Amino acid sequence: MTRTQTADGRRGPLEVNGRRYPWPDRPVVVVCVDGSEAAYHERAVADGRMPFLERMLERGADLRADCAMPSFTNPNNLSIATGAPPSVHGICGNYFYDPASDAEVMMNDPELLRADTLFARFSQQGARVAVVTAKDKLRRLLGRGLKGGICFSAEKAGEATEEENGIGKVLERVGMDQPSVYSAELSELVMAAGVSVLESERPELTYLSLTDYIQHKHAPGSPVANAFYAMLDHWFERIDALGAVLVVTADHGMNAKSDGAGEARVVFLQDVLDARLGSAGGPRARVVLPITDPYTVHHGALGSYATVHLPDGTDLAAVAAGLAATEGVLEVLTRDEACARFELPGDRIGELVVVAERNTVLGTSPERHDISGFTEPLRSHGGLSEQRVPFLVNVPVAPGRWLPAGHRLRNFDSYWLATALAAAPAGD
Repeated sequence: MTRTQTADGRRGPLEVNGRRYPWPDRPVVVVCVDGSEAAYHERAVADGRMPFLERMLERGADLRADCAMPSFTNPNNLSIATGAPPSVHGICGNYFYDPASDAEVMMNDPELLRADTLFARFSQQGARVAVVTAKDKLRRLLGRGLKGGICFSAEKAGEATEEENGIGKVLERVGMDQPSVYSAELSELVMAAGVSVLESERPELTYLSLTDYIQHKHAPGSPVANAFYAMLDHWFERIDALGAVLVVTADHGMNAKSDGAGEARVVFLQDVLDARLGSAGGPRARVVLPITDPYTVHHGALGSYATVHLPDGTDLAAVAAGLAATEGVLEVLTRDEACARFELPGDRIGELVVVAERNTVLGTSPERHDISGFTEPLRSHGGLSEQRVPFLVNVPVAPGRWLPAGHRLRNFDSYWLATALAAAPAGD
């Protein structure tokens, strides 16, 4: 759909992936606080570390939403960017097995994306767009099709150029050194750079995607977590003062994945399947862990969701029943069941999908997961227990006016709601 103008000269809405997005009259900023859950900001507010957010939620909206499944970074960032579930955009993990090439593939190639992003479509119609991510793995996916605009990662901020990223000298601009990818400062750089761009360029759409390094290491209410959220509070206040409609959500939640003694609770699915089906000669079952990415210090490639590819002729029902009876496994779904329930692309998952219980993660075999260097008990995500996330808005959201009755709020409703709020007459 091409951009139109209304009778009063205002730019008309765009339709992207089957949803209608009004052209905003003031800036829209969506912040994806990677790995967040309500307890983090609630504890920080209660402890006096987020005074601005406390005030903001008194006049705005303190909502909850469901993220896309699996509750991992790539599927949810692309869902927020496209306004659609993985069945539409095709990114169903950080990592998947491609049977056609018999290869396990990182899902960071823009060619794997099956839908336009809002950023691409709005920029192609003349909007100014800024996308700042913590991790470089997301930059190319989120920037696909972007015309002009700004798109760079904090991980490689020192390498950003006007020609490649629409911005240069990022570190000098915000007065920071290049942070480690394993640090709170990486997210702080995203926020500082995003606010700097908002102030100087006034993009119609801004997306700021953080890293969950802190959430993987520190529980809600801990001193380190509270300090991190206090830092965010400062930048949220700056965004609000610049007149933007602000939505703060998350790509997924986070939970402890250990027992009372702090030992990781892991179901090693490859070992379970090899014991059942055999591992010597011939085709074997293949367990794929879609949490896998280049940043294993966060989680050791252990999450609460896995897919299983099985050899032809396998008794699917018997294998599913055996896995479902395994201690620590919450449920096992067939491909068709998982696609229907979780809105997944069927050609990019296995014959079975396995979801772990709240405090359990899924692995392949012990020798393939090194968590010996962890200094805190394992915290991770991926399952249904990490699907509920915050959805915080700095302006009122009247029930029935902006959200239809019975609407299941999703994190990927962020721009759908925010652009409507930003296009509304003042006081509406």
